[in-house]
Amino acid sequence: MSASIPNEIVPVLLILIGTIFSFLSAIGLVRLPDVYTRSHAASKSTTIGVLFILVGTFFFFLLEEHYFSIRLFLGIFFVFLTAPVASHVLIRSAYRSGAQLAQESVQDDLKEVLSRKDNEPV
Repeated sequence: MSASIPNEIVPVLLILIGTIFSFLSAIGLVRLPDVYTRSHAASKSTTIGVLFILVGTFFFFLLEEHYFSIRLFLGIFFVFLTAPVASHVLIRSAYRSGAQLAQESVQDDLKEVLSRKDNEPV
């Protein structure tokens, strides 16, 4: 099969961008100070990295093989849907269990909301 150069470059660039985002996420997991900022690095940039890699793979099969992969399409959809929600639930439970913010943190908006909610009558 002879393919044109743009058909090969677009998937490669998308996969490369996804790899860079995933690598930066791994650095963030190691370097950031507390569970909240680490979770931010793990959820946001890893989700974007995985999405770029899956979209690049999806375009490779679509442009090169002329094959529409419903599995990759569903994978893109479910990663985009579930990863941020799972991260939010994990961080909310970490906050409720008493995980401390980093010393560099400036503001704790959730403290006011939860204290107000706990004092309301049932």
